[in-house]
Amino acid sequence: MRMMVAWDDPAEAELIDTFLNVEPNECHVFTDPEELETALSTTKFDVVMLALNFPSEEAVFPLFERIRRAMPDAPVVGAWAPGEVSQVAKFIKNGLHSFISRDENGDFIFLLTSIMEAAFMSVQAQRAQIVMEKLRDEVESVRQLQEAVLPRDLPMPPGYKIVARYESSQIRVLGDRPVVMAGGDYYDVFSFDDGQVVLVLGDAAGHGVKACMSIMTMHTLISMIRDRRFPNTAEFVTEVNRRLCNSDIIGADQGGFITLLYCQLASETNLLQWTSAGHPMPIMQNLKTNEVYKLGSKEEGGLPLVIDEDWEYERCEAEIPEDTRVLLYTDGLDEAFPEHGKEEEQFGEEGIINTLKECVNLSLQETLDRLFEDSLAATGGIGRHDDTSVVLLERRATDS
Repeated sequence: MRMMVAWDDPAEAELIDTFLNVEPNECHVFTDPEELETALSTTKFDVVMLALNFPSEEAVFPLFERIRRAMPDAPVVGAWAPGEVSQVAKFIKNGLHSFISRDENGDFIFLLTSIMEAAFMSVQAQRAQIVMEKLRDEVESVRQLQEAVLPRDLPMPPGYKIVARYESSQIRVLGDRPVVMAGGDYYDVFSFDDGQVVLVLGDAAGHGVKACMSIMTMHTLISMIRDRRFPNTAEFVTEVNRRLCNSDIIGADQGGFITLLYCQLASETNLLQWTSAGHPMPIMQNLKTNEVYKLGSKEEGGLPLVIDEDWEYERCEAEIPEDTRVLLYTDGLDEAFPEHGKEEEQFGEEGIINTLKECVNLSLQETLDRLFEDSLAATGGIGRHDDTSVVLLERRATDS
C-alpha cells in the first residue's frame, strides 16, 4: 500500500515517516507544500493522510480538493487537532473518507497504520461491490436473452401433450444468498408443415456467460438450417457438428463442446427418431405397467459436438405406444447432489425413474414439477450446480 501524508509538524512528520514506512507499505511524508504539489502531478497513492491545518487553515481545503481531483480513487483521511472540529463537517461533505483526532502526546500515531489500512480496504470493498453488482446485471441480461429464445407455445400434435421447463444453476455467496447464473442449457420444440414435431435439447460445457454464448450460437445455427429437410436426425446433427467445428466462436480446445439431443416425432405413425451427440438418452415410461426404461445405449450417443468434425452420428428410433411418456432431459436433473456430497448421493437416473413411477397417476405438468422438486431436494436445499432442462411428452389412448 502506497501512502501519502501531508503534515504540519516536522517533528511528528519524522516519527510518522518512521512508523508507517514498514514493509510491505510505502509512505511518503510531506511537510513542504511545493514538494507535495509536485508529487500530486507525478505519483499515485493508494491512501492519503491530511492534517487539516496544512499548509494553513485557509489553504488546506483547496489543497484537499486538488488531492481529490488528482487521485479520485484514493481515500483521504483527515487529522484534526483539538479546536478544529468545526472544519471536519465541511471536509466530510466534500468527500473526506474518515478522520482521527490528534492528541498532544502523539499517541494517535500508533493508530495510523490501522486507520490507513482500514480506509484503503473499505474503498476496495466498495469498488468490489460495485463491480459485483455490474457483473450481476450483465449476467442477468445474458440470462434473460437466453430465456427469450425458449419457446412459449409448444406444438401439440394430435393425441399428444408436451410440457417443458428450464432452470438456471445457482451458486451461493455471502452465506445463503443465491445467485442465479446465466447457463448453457437450451431446449426447443417446433413443428414442420407435414405435422412432424422436432424436440431439441442442448447443454454447453461449463457455466456462466461463456456456456450461454456457446448454446446461443448453436441455437442460431439450428434456426438457420432447421427448414432444410435432412434424410434423418443423424444427418441433421452431423451437419450442425460440421458447421460448429468450422466456427471461430466455439472451440473444443477451450472446453467449448456441446451435447445435443435432436428428436423428430411423426404423430401419424407415432415413430420417434433421435440422434444424441454425447447427450443423455430419452427415458420411456409405460403408464399401464409403470415400467420405466432408457431408450438407446451409451454407445449410440456419439461424441459431443465440436470435438471431431468428421464424426458420423447414429439415428435411433422407437415407436411410442398409447399411454406412454417420454422424458428428455439435460444432466443437471440427474447430477443434483448435496454440498460436499459423493457421486452415489446424487439424484441420478435411479431418482428420475423413481419419481416417474411415483407420478404415474399425476398429470404431465405435475410430473414435470415433481421431477424438479425431487432433484432439488437431493441437493439438500443448496440448489443445483448445473442448468437443467426437461421436455416431457405423453401419448394417451384416444378414448382416455
